Amino acid sequence: MDNRPIGLLDSGVGGLTVLRQIMRRLPNENTIFIGDQARLPYGTKSAATILQFGRQLVTFLQNQNVKLIVIACNTVTAVALPRLQKEFTVPIIGVIAAGSQAAVKATHNQKIGVIATPATIESQAYQKALQQLQPQIQVHGLATPEFVSLVESRQYHSVKTQSIVTQTLQPLLNCGMDTLILGCTHFPLLQPLIQQAVGQQVQIIDAGLATANSVIDQLQQNQLLAAGHFAQHQFYTTGDPQKFMAIANDWLAPFVIQAQHLDLSELEEQTND
Repeated sequence: MDNRPIGLLDSGVGGLTVLRQIMRRLPNENTIFIGDQARLPYGTKSAATILQFGRQLVTFLQNQNVKLIVIACNTVTAVALPRLQKEFTVPIIGVIAAGSQAAVKATHNQKIGVIATPATIESQAYQKALQQLQPQIQVHGLATPEFVSLVESRQYHSVKTQSIVTQTLQPLLNCGMDTLILGCTHFPLLQPLIQQAVGQQVQIIDAGLATANSVIDQLQQNQLLAAGHFAQHQFYTTGDPQKFMAIANDWLAPFVIQAQHLDLSELEEQTND
C-alpha cells in the first residue's frame, strides 16, 4: 500500500477529464493536479517549448513526492513522453497508448478518426500507435485547436458551439470512420456536441477512461494502491484560480474543489536548481 498522491499535469483544464475517471475508479487515491493555463495552448507551440514546459510540470509534481505521474495532455504525451520517462525516476504514463488500444478494440471497419491539437496531429503519434497495434488501420487525423478555446472559455453547452463543432468536423465526415478518438483531454467536455456532429454510428473513444484503467493496472502491478481512507485532492493552476475552479467544479461535481495559483517563476526556478 502507498498513500502518496498520483500527479496529473495538463496545459489547462482538459486533464480534469482524466482526473474525473481516476477519482471515480480509484476513490481512495490522493491526487495533485496542475494545469498550465497561463501558457496554453500547447498545441501550437514548438516541440522544444512543449518539452521544456512538460519538464517543469513533471519536476513540480516529483517534488511533491508523487508515486506516479499521468501526463493528462495528448500534446505533451505525443511530443515529450519518451524523453521525460528517461529523465525522471518517477513512473510516468501518457494518454495516447491507452486511447489507441481502446480504439483498436472498438473499430469494426479499421477506419479511425483522430481529432487533436496541431502538434499532436503533426507528430503522428496516434497514427504510429494505432498502426503498430493493427497495421491495416486507416487513420484520418484532423487538427481542431479551436475546440481547446471553446472549453477553456466554458462554451461547451451553446447552440453556437454546436454549429462550430459540426462545421469544424466536416472534413472527417466522408472518410467512413466508425471510431473517433478524442485526441485532446479537453475534448470530452464537448463530447455530446461531437457525437451529434459525427452521428450515433461513430463510436467515440475518451482516452481519459482508458488511461484511468492503465493507472489501475500500473498501481496494482507495483503494489502502489492506497489504503482505504478519505482521499485528498489538490489543484494548482498557473492561470486564474477562479476561472479554473468554475470549470473544475462544473466537471467534477459533486466534488467541490479549491485551486491554488502557482507562479510561473516557481516552475522555472525548480528546473534551474
